[in-house]
Amino acid sequence: MRPTVLLFDIDGTLVTTGGAGRRSMALAFERLHQRRDACDGFSMSGMTDRAIVRMGLGIIGVPVTEETISAVVDAYVAHLAEEVPKVDEREYRLHPGMREAVLEARSRSGFAVGLGTGNVRAGARVKLERVRIHDQFAFGGFGCDFEDRVALIRHGAQAGAAQLGHPLEACRVVIIGDTPKDVAAAKGIGAQTIGVGTGNFTPQALRDAGAEWAFADFSAPEAMEALLVGR
Repeated sequence: MRPTVLLFDIDGTLVTTGGAGRRSMALAFERLHQRRDACDGFSMSGMTDRAIVRMGLGIIGVPVTEETISAVVDAYVAHLAEEVPKVDEREYRLHPGMREAVLEARSRSGFAVGLGTGNVRAGARVKLERVRIHDQFAFGGFGCDFEDRVALIRHGAQAGAAQLGHPLEACRVVIIGDTPKDVAAAKGIGAQTIGVGTGNFTPQALRDAGAEWAFADFSAPEAMEALLVGR
């Protein structure tokens, strides 16, 4: 088998956070700009944290600069650390089959298991530590690396290839995600996609977007085969 890099998205793919992310973003805007509604008019699905902040700032008429974006992101992470522990365990969960998939891939030689997420690194840690899986990911592409999703996915894939000791071109790269934006980012670097219908899109919608595989969740028997063997 070719050396394989796996990049897992977080929100809607690995975990559901019971709305903690959106609430924390609203609180950050309220704290800094007295506008809790900055992001009410658009979907955050598949967006990077910095792109969300950029759009929110523009909507409420605040100058969009590196400083204003960073200030909101920092406030967001601080609120996230407070909001995540408050969410009821019935609403904050790791999706079916995900822990098993990550652990199985990590146990095999020739696999590098990382994150490919629009979350900034600090936010990713907060979200994943609650479900005790953060320490299973040694590398990744994050929303603080690049605002563009294709660029951050490429960054994560390159980090995984380096961990395996191979050039990226020699590796099979698989993106596991729940939105058409994950599929598009995978296509942008020539990677494959496994879609999961645990977010806001059905498996069929993800297949229609170009995902090579799509399942209701990772408890589907074929999901592990797609992850570990592919085509």
